[in-house]
Amino acid sequence: MSSPAVSPRMLDELVAGVRAGDRTVIGRALTLVESSLPEHREQAQELLARLAPATGGARRIGVSGLPGAGKSTLIERLGTWLLDRGHRVAVLAVDPSSVRTGGSILGDKTRMTKLAQDERAFVRPTPSGGSLGGVARRTREAMLVLEAAGHDVVLVETVGVGQSEIAVAGMVDAFLVLLVAGAGDELQGIKRGILEAADLVAINKADEDRPRAERARRDFAAALRLLHAAGERWRPTVQLISARTGEGVPELWGTLEEHRRRLAASGDLETRRREQRRAWFWQEVDEGLREALRGNAEVAAQLAALEARVAAGEETPEAAARQLLSAFRS
Repeated sequence: MSSPAVSPRMLDELVAGVRAGDRTVIGRALTLVESSLPEHREQAQELLARLAPATGGARRIGVSGLPGAGKSTLIERLGTWLLDRGHRVAVLAVDPSSVRTGGSILGDKTRMTKLAQDERAFVRPTPSGGSLGGVARRTREAMLVLEAAGHDVVLVETVGVGQSEIAVAGMVDAFLVLLVAGAGDELQGIKRGILEAADLVAINKADEDRPRAERARRDFAAALRLLHAAGERWRPTVQLISARTGEGVPELWGTLEEHRRRLAASGDLETRRREQRRAWFWQEVDEGLREALRGNAEVAAQLAALEARVAAGEETPEAAARQLLSAFRS
Protein backbone atom coordinates (compact mmCIF):
# COMPACT_ATOMS: atom_id res chain seq x y z
CA MET A 1 0.00 0.00 0.00
CA SER A 2 1.52 3.31 -1.08
CA SER A 3 1.88 6.31 1.22
CA PRO A 4 -0.74 9.05 0.87
CA ALA A 5 0.01 12.01 -1.34
CA VAL A 6 1.21 15.24 0.24
CA SER A 7 -1.50 17.92 0.12
CA PRO A 8 -0.71 21.55 -0.82
CA ARG A 9 -1.23 22.52 2.82
CA MET A 10 1.17 19.82 4.00
CA LEU A 11 3.71 21.00 1.43
CA ASP A 12 3.39 24.54 2.80
CA GLU A 13 4.03 23.16 6.27
CA LEU A 14 7.09 21.26 5.06
CA VAL A 15 8.57 24.38 3.47
CA ALA A 16 7.91 26.51 6.56
CA GLY A 17 9.19 23.84 8.95
CA VAL A 18 12.39 23.21 7.00
CA ARG A 19 13.11 26.94 6.78
CA ALA A 20 12.53 27.22 10.54
CA GLY A 21 14.98 24.37 11.21
CA ASP A 22 12.36 22.10 12.81
CA ARG A 23 14.15 18.73 13.04
CA THR A 24 10.93 16.71 12.94
CA VAL A 25 9.78 18.47 9.77
CA ILE A 26 13.25 18.18 8.23
CA GLY A 27 13.02 14.41 8.74
CA ARG A 28 9.63 14.33 7.00
CA ALA A 29 10.98 16.39 4.10
CA LEU A 30 13.94 14.03 3.70
CA THR A 31 11.61 11.03 3.72
CA LEU A 32 9.67 12.65 0.88
CA VAL A 33 12.73 13.32 -1.29
CA GLU A 34 14.03 9.79 -0.65
CA SER A 35 10.77 8.22 -1.82
CA SER A 36 10.74 6.52 -5.23
CA LEU A 37 6.94 6.67 -5.64
CA PRO A 38 6.04 8.68 -8.77
CA GLU A 39 3.57 10.95 -6.95
CA HIS A 40 6.13 11.64 -4.24
CA ARG A 41 8.82 12.43 -6.82
CA GLU A 42 6.65 15.22 -8.25
CA GLN A 43 5.94 16.61 -4.79
CA ALA A 44 9.61 16.37 -3.84
CA GLN A 45 10.56 18.42 -6.88
CA GLU A 46 8.02 21.09 -5.95
CA LEU A 47 9.40 21.13 -2.41
CA LEU A 48 12.97 21.50 -3.66
CA ALA A 49 11.97 24.27 -6.08
CA ARG A 50 10.43 26.25 -3.22
CA LEU A 51 13.46 25.69 -1.00
CA ALA A 52 15.97 26.52 -3.76
CA PRO A 53 16.44 30.22 -2.88
CA ALA A 54 17.76 29.17 0.55
CA THR A 55 20.28 26.63 -0.76
CA GLY A 56 23.87 26.78 -1.98
CA GLY A 57 25.55 28.54 0.94
CA ALA A 58 26.84 25.54 2.87
CA ARG A 59 30.26 23.93 2.84
CA ARG A 60 29.75 20.52 1.23
CA ILE A 61 32.38 18.04 2.36
CA GLY A 62 32.64 14.35 1.50
CA VAL A 63 34.38 11.97 3.91
CA SER A 64 35.50 8.54 2.77
CA GLY A 65 38.13 5.94 3.50
CA LEU A 66 38.65 2.29 4.20
CA PRO A 67 36.33 0.57 6.71
CA GLY A 68 37.70 0.91 10.22
CA ALA A 69 39.55 4.15 9.50
CA GLY A 70 37.39 6.01 12.03
CA LYS A 71 35.17 8.10 9.73
CA SER A 72 32.23 8.29 12.12
CA THR A 73 34.49 9.12 15.07
CA LEU A 74 36.12 11.91 13.07
CA ILE A 75 32.80 13.31 11.89
CA GLU A 76 31.43 13.43 15.43
CA ARG A 77 34.63 15.03 16.74
CA LEU A 78 34.77 17.59 13.92
CA GLY A 79 31.02 18.19 14.04
CA THR A 80 30.91 18.93 17.77
CA TRP A 81 34.00 21.14 17.42
CA LEU A 82 32.22 23.13 14.70
CA LEU A 83 29.03 23.41 16.76
CA ASP A 84 31.05 24.97 19.59
CA ARG A 85 32.19 27.61 17.10
CA GLY A 86 28.74 28.64 15.95
CA HIS A 87 28.24 26.39 12.94
CA ARG A 88 25.19 24.23 12.26
CA VAL A 89 26.22 20.79 11.06
CA ALA A 90 24.37 18.15 9.06
CA VAL A 91 25.63 14.65 8.33
CA LEU A 92 24.43 12.37 5.56
CA ALA A 93 25.81 8.86 5.97
CA VAL A 94 25.48 6.97 2.68
CA ASP A 95 24.84 3.38 3.75
CA PRO A 96 24.50 0.27 1.62
CA SER A 97 20.81 -0.61 1.34
CA SER A 98 19.30 -3.60 3.06
CA VAL A 99 18.37 -6.24 0.49
CA ARG A 100 15.16 -6.96 2.38
CA THR A 101 13.89 -3.52 3.37
CA GLY A 102 15.76 -1.11 1.10
CA GLY A 103 16.70 0.92 4.17
CA SER A 104 20.07 1.81 5.68
CA ILE A 105 21.81 -1.01 7.53
CA LEU A 106 24.76 0.67 9.24
CA GLY A 107 22.80 3.05 11.48
CA ASP A 108 25.34 5.85 11.86
CA LYS A 109 23.17 7.63 14.44
CA THR A 110 24.25 4.96 16.90
CA ARG A 111 27.90 5.86 16.26
CA MET A 112 27.42 9.67 16.46
CA THR A 113 25.18 9.88 19.51
CA LYS A 114 26.45 13.21 20.82
CA LEU A 115 26.13 14.91 17.45
CA ALA A 116 22.76 13.32 16.68
CA GLN A 117 21.27 14.53 19.96
CA ASP A 118 22.37 18.16 19.55
CA GLU A 119 19.55 20.44 18.35
CA ARG A 120 22.00 22.37 16.15
CA ALA A 121 22.94 19.24 14.20
CA PHE A 122 21.15 16.68 12.05
CA VAL A 123 22.39 13.15 11.34
CA ARG A 124 20.69 11.07 8.68
CA PRO A 125 21.61 7.62 7.36
CA THR A 126 20.88 7.66 3.62
CA PRO A 127 20.21 4.29 1.96
CA SER A 128 21.92 3.98 -1.39
CA GLY A 129 19.00 2.18 -2.98
CA GLY A 130 21.45 -0.37 -4.32
CA SER A 131 22.78 1.83 -7.11
CA LEU A 132 25.01 4.83 -7.72
CA GLY A 133 21.97 6.62 -9.14
CA GLY A 134 20.28 6.17 -5.78
CA VAL A 135 23.30 7.63 -4.01
CA ALA A 136 23.48 10.63 -6.32
CA ARG A 137 19.79 11.53 -6.43
CA ARG A 138 18.91 11.06 -2.78
CA THR A 139 22.08 12.56 -1.33
CA ARG A 140 22.06 15.63 -3.57
CA GLU A 141 18.44 16.39 -2.82
CA ALA A 142 18.92 15.76 0.91
CA MET A 143 21.83 18.22 0.91
CA LEU A 144 19.57 20.92 -0.51
CA VAL A 145 16.93 20.32 2.17
CA LEU A 146 19.54 20.54 4.93
CA GLU A 147 21.05 23.71 3.48
CA ALA A 148 17.59 25.29 3.33
CA ALA A 149 17.19 24.35 7.00
CA GLY A 150 20.17 26.54 7.88
CA HIS A 151 22.98 24.02 8.17
CA ASP A 152 26.14 25.72 6.92
CA VAL A 153 28.31 22.58 7.00
CA VAL A 154 27.06 19.40 5.33
CA LEU A 155 29.25 16.31 5.75
CA VAL A 156 28.60 13.31 3.50
CA GLU A 157 30.09 10.04 4.75
CA THR A 158 30.48 7.03 2.46
CA VAL A 159 31.05 3.45 3.53
CA GLY A 160 34.42 3.38 1.76
CA VAL A 161 33.67 0.38 -0.41
CA GLY A 162 32.47 0.03 -4.00
CA GLN A 163 32.12 3.14 -6.14
CA SER A 164 29.81 5.24 -3.94
CA GLU A 165 32.77 7.35 -2.78
CA ILE A 166 33.42 8.47 -6.37
CA ALA A 167 29.75 9.41 -6.76
CA VAL A 168 29.96 11.48 -3.57
CA ALA A 169 33.19 13.17 -4.71
CA GLY A 170 31.18 14.47 -7.67
CA MET A 171 28.68 16.33 -5.49
CA VAL A 172 30.79 18.06 -2.84
CA ASP A 173 33.17 21.03 -2.67
CA ALA A 174 35.92 19.11 -0.88
CA PHE A 175 36.58 15.39 -0.66
CA LEU A 176 38.46 14.11 2.40
CA VAL A 177 39.93 10.60 2.41
CA LEU A 178 40.63 9.18 5.86
CA LEU A 179 43.26 6.46 6.28
CA VAL A 180 45.19 4.83 9.09
CA ALA A 181 48.89 4.18 9.57
CA GLY A 182 50.33 1.12 7.90
CA ALA A 183 51.11 2.68 4.55
CA GLY A 184 52.38 -0.40 2.75
CA ASP A 185 49.17 -2.36 3.23
CA GLU A 186 46.97 0.69 2.74
CA LEU A 187 48.58 1.68 -0.56
CA GLN A 188 47.98 -1.82 -1.84
CA GLY A 189 44.36 -1.90 -0.74
CA ILE A 190 43.06 1.55 -1.68
CA LYS A 191 41.86 2.34 -5.18
CA ARG A 192 43.77 4.82 -7.27
CA GLY A 193 40.48 6.53 -8.18
CA ILE A 194 39.72 7.60 -4.65
CA LEU A 195 43.17 9.18 -4.25
CA GLU A 196 42.76 11.01 -7.54
CA ALA A 197 39.47 12.41 -6.26
CA ALA A 198 40.89 13.44 -2.88
CA ASP A 199 41.33 17.11 -2.01
CA LEU A 200 42.79 16.21 1.36
CA VAL A 201 44.10 13.01 2.96
CA ALA A 202 44.18 12.53 6.73
CA ILE A 203 46.01 9.74 8.57
CA ASN A 204 43.92 8.87 11.63
CA LYS A 205 45.00 7.28 14.93
CA ALA A 206 48.35 9.07 14.72
CA ASP A 207 48.54 9.07 18.53
CA GLU A 208 48.84 5.27 18.62
CA ASP A 209 52.13 4.97 16.72
CA ARG A 210 53.69 8.29 15.74
CA PRO A 211 56.67 6.93 13.71
CA ARG A 212 54.39 4.63 11.73
CA ALA A 213 51.96 7.48 11.11
CA GLU A 214 54.79 9.70 9.87
CA ARG A 215 55.91 7.01 7.43
CA ALA A 216 52.34 6.69 6.18
CA ARG A 217 52.15 10.46 5.71
CA ARG A 218 55.33 10.49 3.63
CA ASP A 219 54.21 7.52 1.52
CA PHE A 220 50.81 8.99 0.73
CA ALA A 221 52.29 12.42 0.05
CA ALA A 222 54.61 10.82 -2.50
CA ALA A 223 51.71 8.94 -4.10
CA LEU A 224 49.68 12.14 -4.39
CA ARG A 225 52.57 13.97 -6.05
CA LEU A 226 52.49 11.37 -8.81
CA LEU A 227 48.74 11.81 -9.32
CA HIS A 228 48.55 15.61 -9.34
CA ALA A 229 50.42 18.00 -11.61
CA ALA A 230 52.68 20.62 -10.08
CA GLY A 231 50.79 23.46 -11.74
CA GLU A 232 47.42 22.70 -10.18
CA ARG A 233 45.84 25.47 -8.08
CA TRP A 234 45.34 23.02 -5.24
CA ARG A 235 47.55 20.01 -4.58
CA PRO A 236 46.18 17.64 -1.92
CA THR A 237 48.04 17.52 1.37
CA VAL A 238 48.38 14.74 3.95
CA GLN A 239 47.79 15.51 7.63
CA LEU A 240 48.06 13.50 10.83
CA ILE A 241 45.10 13.46 13.19
CA SER A 242 43.57 11.55 16.06
CA ALA A 243 39.78 11.58 15.94
CA ARG A 244 39.72 9.94 19.36
CA THR A 245 41.68 12.69 21.14
CA GLY A 246 40.93 15.60 18.80
CA GLU A 247 44.59 16.07 17.89
CA GLY A 248 44.92 17.76 14.51
CA VAL A 249 41.18 18.34 14.03
CA PRO A 250 41.37 22.18 14.16
CA GLU A 251 44.25 22.08 11.67
CA LEU A 252 42.24 19.75 9.45
CA TRP A 253 39.36 22.23 9.38
CA GLY A 254 41.82 25.03 8.68
CA THR A 255 43.05 23.20 5.59
CA LEU A 256 39.48 22.60 4.41
CA GLU A 257 38.77 26.32 4.83
CA GLU A 258 41.93 27.24 2.92
CA HIS A 259 40.89 24.89 0.13
CA ARG A 260 37.48 26.56 -0.05
CA ARG A 261 39.03 30.04 0.03
CA ARG A 262 41.31 29.27 -2.91
CA LEU A 263 38.52 27.67 -4.93
CA ALA A 264 36.22 30.63 -4.31
CA ALA A 265 38.90 33.21 -5.13
CA SER A 266 39.79 31.54 -8.43
CA GLY A 267 36.19 30.90 -9.47
CA ASP A 268 36.79 27.14 -9.36
CA LEU A 269 34.17 26.65 -6.64
CA GLU A 270 31.36 27.97 -8.82
CA THR A 271 32.78 26.13 -11.84
CA ARG A 272 32.81 22.88 -9.87
CA ARG A 273 29.22 23.34 -8.73
CA ARG A 274 28.09 24.29 -12.22
CA GLU A 275 29.65 21.12 -13.64
CA GLN A 276 28.06 19.09 -10.86
CA ARG A 277 24.62 20.48 -11.69
CA ARG A 278 25.17 19.69 -15.36
CA ALA A 279 26.23 16.12 -14.53
CA TRP A 280 23.20 15.77 -12.24
CA PHE A 281 20.94 16.87 -15.10
CA TRP A 282 22.30 14.18 -17.43
CA GLN A 283 22.08 11.52 -14.73
CA GLU A 284 18.42 12.38 -14.30
CA VAL A 285 17.91 12.20 -18.08
CA ASP A 286 19.61 8.79 -18.18
CA GLU A 287 17.54 7.52 -15.27
CA GLY A 288 14.33 8.85 -16.80
CA LEU A 289 15.07 7.18 -20.13
CA ARG A 290 15.82 3.89 -18.39
CA GLU A 291 12.51 4.05 -16.52
CA ALA A 292 10.62 4.96 -19.70
CA LEU A 293 12.28 2.10 -21.55
CA ARG A 294 11.31 -0.46 -18.93
CA GLY A 295 7.77 0.92 -18.77
CA ASN A 296 7.19 0.66 -22.53
CA ALA A 297 4.74 -2.11 -23.54
CA GLU A 298 6.67 -3.08 -26.69
CA VAL A 299 9.89 -3.34 -24.71
CA ALA A 300 8.24 -5.33 -21.93
CA ALA A 301 6.94 -7.85 -24.46
CA GLN A 302 10.46 -8.61 -25.71
CA LEU A 303 12.61 -7.99 -22.65
CA ALA A 304 12.47 -11.40 -20.93
CA ALA A 305 13.10 -13.36 -24.11
CA LEU A 306 16.01 -11.14 -25.18
CA GLU A 307 17.59 -11.29 -21.71
CA ALA A 308 17.38 -15.08 -21.83
CA ARG A 309 18.97 -15.22 -25.29
CA VAL A 310 21.82 -12.93 -24.20
CA ALA A 311 22.41 -14.98 -21.03
CA ALA A 312 22.50 -18.18 -23.10
CA GLY A 313 24.96 -16.69 -25.55
CA GLU A 314 22.49 -16.93 -28.42
CA GLU A 315 22.41 -13.15 -28.98
CA THR A 316 25.05 -10.50 -28.48
CA PRO A 317 24.22 -7.81 -25.91
CA GLU A 318 24.59 -5.08 -28.53
CA ALA A 319 22.24 -6.76 -31.00
CA ALA A 320 19.66 -7.39 -28.27
CA ALA A 321 19.92 -3.80 -27.06
CA ARG A 322 19.38 -2.50 -30.59
CA GLN A 323 16.20 -4.60 -30.87
CA LEU A 324 14.88 -3.18 -27.60
CA LEU A 325 15.67 0.39 -28.59
CA SER A 326 14.03 -0.14 -31.98
CA ALA A 327 10.89 -1.43 -30.23
CA PHE A 328 10.97 1.58 -27.90
CA ARG A 329 11.31 4.09 -30.75
CA SER A 330 8.48 2.48 -32.69
